[in-house]
Amino acid sequence: MYYLKIVDYFAAAHNLINYKGKCEELHGHNWKVEIVVKGDKLDKAGMLVDFKILKKYLKEILELLDHKYINELEDFKNLSPSSEYIAKFIFEKMKDKLHHTTATIFEVRCWESINSCAIYREE
Repeated sequence: MYYLKIVDYFAAAHNLINYKGKCEELHGHNWKVEIVVKGDKLDKAGMLVDFKILKKYLKEILELLDHKYINELEDFKNLSPSSEYIAKFIFEKMKDKLHHTTATIFEVRCWESINSCAIYREE
């Protein structure tokens, strides 16, 4: 099995719902996002999927979140926009984009600080 990882960043604001503490107030993060894709078949160039394509897809997904108030986005209307749900959102969007390749999304890590991240995988 082959694994590829790319990293990108976005900035956004949110506030957690049903949370008792400071994060219930409006605040923002400079998020770091890592995605890992996997697959067992390489193309004629010896690649699972071109890094350029992965970077393009992730950039398109993060544009949906960048400099936004996440609570107001349709996908988060009935959710508390936690790091966990943001990681799942990115995972599902990337899964859709990769459907025509031999790679599948394996994992998304969504860092809200240098010390804390949420990881989403389908198992």
